[in-house]
Amino acid sequence: MIKWFSKFGKNKLLPIDFSVLKTDVHSHLIPAIDDGAQTLEESLKLISALQDLGFSKLITTPHTMSDVYKNTNEIINSGKEKVQQKLQELNNKILLEAASEYYVDFEFQNEIGKKEFLVFGSNYILIEFPFIEAPKNMEDIIFKLQLQGYNVVLAHPERYLYYTIKDYKKLVSKGVFLQLNLLSITGFYSPEVKKQSATLIKENLISFVGTDCHNMRQAEELKRCFTNPLWHQLLDSGKLLNSSL
Repeated sequence: MIKWFSKFGKNKLLPIDFSVLKTDVHSHLIPAIDDGAQTLEESLKLISALQDLGFSKLITTPHTMSDVYKNTNEIINSGKEKVQQKLQELNNKILLEAASEYYVDFEFQNEIGKKEFLVFGSNYILIEFPFIEAPKNMEDIIFKLQLQGYNVVLAHPERYLYYTIKDYKKLVSKGVFLQLNLLSITGFYSPEVKKQSATLIKENLISFVGTDCHNMRQAEELKRCFTNPLWHQLLDSGKLLNSSL
């Protein structure tokens, strides 16, 4: 239930940090393999900032895109191990895991059934669509992934403005999980994205939330979520699965 407190005669939302989630399922913390952290020092600063926000476990998800970020399981796991080693040296007890954010391009589609993708939790695979238009054979791609035993999680659906709520209800009915970016509810990306977020939340379509954190600017912006009504509505939905990971 959304909780308010009164200050100077005005009702305000009680701040709730991300410790209630425990786990962040979407971030870019491995240095120099995508558009996230570029150095080990930057990785450690971002991890520390996310801990300060309340997270006790981070599942970092570097991009895998055939034309830009040609990441492999080996590249991602090797990068994660270097970060982990430094965290251990610093006696930082944060739990760090790695999956990937797979861009649904031709190469990715070709690899379904031929390679083992990096997943998190109960065989969840994080995928993202182009921002301009939907993949033409989207339903076929999802079906093929599900046949391989993957639980499909669509990253930041609120940012694909070519989709309607009806489209998302159809996806959810087909077993797709939706992961909303926390920054979307602050208006960080655009007013349109915030509006789409509000509708997805109202319709109880969100199963995961993530920071999608790339840099310190975003990490600092995340603090604004704590008293955001949309964040409180997400918690009240009872549908978020982050803490189960």
